Amino acid sequence: MNKKKKPFLGMPAPLGYVPGLGRGATGFTTRSDIGPARDANDPVDDRHAPPGKRTVGDQMKKNQAADDDDEDLNDTNYDEFNGYAGSLFSSGPYEKDDEEADAIYAALDKRMDERRKERREQREKEEIEKYRMERPKIQQQFSDLKTGENHTSVDPRQTQFGGLNTPYPGGLNTPYPGGMTPGLMTPGTGELDMRKIGQARNTLMDMRLSQVSDSVSGQTVVDPKGYLTDLNSMIPTHGGDINDIKKARLLLKSVRETNPHHPPAWIASARLEEVTGKLQVARNLIMKGTEMCPKSEDVWLEAARLQPGDTAKAVVAQAVRHLPQSVRIYIRAAELETDIRAKKRVLRKALEHVPNSVRLWKAAVELEEPEDARIMLSRAVECCPTSVELWLALARLETYENARKVLNKARENIPTDRHIWITAAKLEEANGNTQMVEKIIDRAITSLRANGVEINREQWIQDAEECDRAGSVATCQAVMRAVIGIGIEEEDRKHTWMEDADSCVAHNALECARAIYAYALQVFPSKKSVWLRAAYFEKNHGTRESLEALLQRAVAHCPKAEVLWLMGAKSKWLAGDVPAARSILALAFQANPNSEEIWLAAVKLESENDEYERARRLLAKARSSAPTARVFMKSVKLEWVQDNIRAAQDLCEEALRHYEDFPKLWMMKGQIEEQKEMMEKAREAYNQGLKKCPHSTPLWLLLSRLEEKIGQLTRARAILEKSRLKNPKNPGLWLESVRLEYRAGLKNIANTLMAKALQECPNSGILWSEAIFLEARPQRRTKSVDALKKCEHDPHVLLAVAKLFWSQRKITKAREWFHRTVKIDSDLGDAWAFFYKFELQHGTEEQQEEVRKRCESAEPRHGELWCAVSKDIANWQKKIGDILRLVAGRIKNTF
Repeated sequence: MNKKKKPFLGMPAPLGYVPGLGRGATGFTTRSDIGPARDANDPVDDRHAPPGKRTVGDQMKKNQAADDDDEDLNDTNYDEFNGYAGSLFSSGPYEKDDEEADAIYAALDKRMDERRKERREQREKEEIEKYRMERPKIQQQFSDLKTGENHTSVDPRQTQFGGLNTPYPGGLNTPYPGGMTPGLMTPGTGELDMRKIGQARNTLMDMRLSQVSDSVSGQTVVDPKGYLTDLNSMIPTHGGDINDIKKARLLLKSVRETNPHHPPAWIASARLEEVTGKLQVARNLIMKGTEMCPKSEDVWLEAARLQPGDTAKAVVAQAVRHLPQSVRIYIRAAELETDIRAKKRVLRKALEHVPNSVRLWKAAVELEEPEDARIMLSRAVECCPTSVELWLALARLETYENARKVLNKARENIPTDRHIWITAAKLEEANGNTQMVEKIIDRAITSLRANGVEINREQWIQDAEECDRAGSVATCQAVMRAVIGIGIEEEDRKHTWMEDADSCVAHNALECARAIYAYALQVFPSKKSVWLRAAYFEKNHGTRESLEALLQRAVAHCPKAEVLWLMGAKSKWLAGDVPAARSILALAFQANPNSEEIWLAAVKLESENDEYERARRLLAKARSSAPTARVFMKSVKLEWVQDNIRAAQDLCEEALRHYEDFPKLWMMKGQIEEQKEMMEKAREAYNQGLKKCPHSTPLWLLLSRLEEKIGQLTRARAILEKSRLKNPKNPGLWLESVRLEYRAGLKNIANTLMAKALQECPNSGILWSEAIFLEARPQRRTKSVDALKKCEHDPHVLLAVAKLFWSQRKITKAREWFHRTVKIDSDLGDAWAFFYKFELQHGTEEQQEEVRKRCESAEPRHGELWCAVSKDIANWQKKIGDILRLVAGRIKNTF
């Protein structure tokens, strides 16, 4: 390159270049030119292009080609999803097909966006909530701006000063536009003076506050309630940052000066000074506020709150002169008085000015004696005829006749309120006129509907429950009968009513539940399930007489329901009336001549009352008229108990000829042989039984225990292995195998078998409960955690955890887990026995008696220890309380 040649010579002129413009030239135009002289936005002129390059069209084409070739490959122009900005086909024609394609793509995008809308909105909501939690000072302001609630217009103070520590323009601690930051160097400007910046900030605040005030009336356009909330949120707590306090004080001062007639500003200013400990300054500020805002209740009440006793009374007196109709100020004046007579005087003066205030009347009546209160209420209902509370209060203080007149007047003035009708019904019931209760409730429903009131079923049920708790039984039952069927589909009535009854029981409204059952039985007199629900309700919450009366009606409507007959007979039997129980069972025989359950119930009644001959005759009749495997089993058992071994064996042989697939008969045959020390015959009986019933776990266990008893441990082990092959995944067989090895002293083999058992039956609670106590004491807690993970709601695991806490002397926790166990499965007798044993050692007599009563009420029938005792030959006649004591006596807490 020639060093003498300037590098810019021969290059195209820059965009918008006008020759001589720097020396003041402005250019000129001719008729061939279009438009004014060259502008910065005009296309490039070719007058200054190099020779041979002056054709405008060529130059534009080359510029366009250059633009096409020179792609902008800068990183700032790259997007991970879209790639580099720009379009490959921007220079091509845009035809109708392209437009249709774009419309299709736009519709697809819109559809996909709608599908993701709900998830996106939920995510945005969570992010907003998280942001609000992190920025509590501006939470209220941004929520108000977003929802617009309680605002007649947007509060500029919220948008400009969103909080004391919010970045500008939402606060005061942010760099100003143009890069200016207090105390820092701004490029090209030098160091700024801190004082000037402060003046600029105050000027800016004054300007923005002035913008939000009405130039005509001087009143702010912001919502006072919403702004009061915002101002309160700005007040720092006592002991906060002094800078925040100063900023809040400065801001509130600006608000007061900008709009001195804005009450929330004065209240917020006073509270700021109060929390910072400057009580006198707060009082002075709020009194200044009463001068500037004499018609504001809030300001006067705040002034009365901040002032001491007598001064507060003077403030309230002054407030009354400015606001003679303010109920809140009168109430505050009465609260400031300490003498009852002075309170009465204040309230009576208030009622002279505001006679239609229900709140004032209620406050005044509460201070009076009953007679004076009645007189005042008579006047109150004249002044406030639409107040239900005042009418009802007057009715409660009047005599029966006058109360009826009062309620009639109340219905005339307020024909749409149900409480007046319900109170009238309660009044009649309280005075013995129960026949009127039903009529009043029926009239109430008719009258309210005539006046356009919708009968809300749930509300009326709640009213009935309140009547029940208040002792108005007839009223609550009448209400239930009147509304229980409203709004219910015919096919849903039974299910809905049963749920309503359960809900009433849960709310301790027993008479309401009884009324629901009575109504349901009228509608469904032949439904056995409804009679059963009602009978169980009376059993748990009623008396014996009410239960027996219900069951007597039940068997009349459902004579084929065996369980109803049996419940009636059992109730008589438990009450000690055995002849009545016999008569009920005799009637049951007539209605169900071939019922196995009734035959066995009659046998049980006679045998447990030592009437063995009667029981034997009943069983003989049952075997002839209704022969079943269970009837034969009971016959064998009766003879076995009476030590008639030969008769028991004969009956057992006869039964097996008819019911050879009934495993309990084979079990009884083998056990009788064992009792006679005939081990070979017992083994033969068990083996024969297993051929007929190979899936009977108790038979396998009896045969294995027989071999173990006679010392044949290997044979017992082989029997259990064979049983597990025929009955895979059987927890009972695995448990017996583990216990067999443990009893033989082979703990390592027992642990190995337990591991295999848990692999095959991972959700067996009985195996996990045994595994806990196979571990050494330090590892039991970890094992119990594993058991709870697998079987969280299994009663055996819960019982094992309770026993574990018991062994560790953690009495409170053990009692808690025992409660959980019997609650989750009240039929597990072992749980009740361990619980009772625990209370015998660590509980009081009341706790022991509670466990015993709960156990008798639950009537458990299952459990390894429980069944072993309850089915013991010597103790089979014992009652539940006796069985509980026997099982608890056998327990040795050596676990």
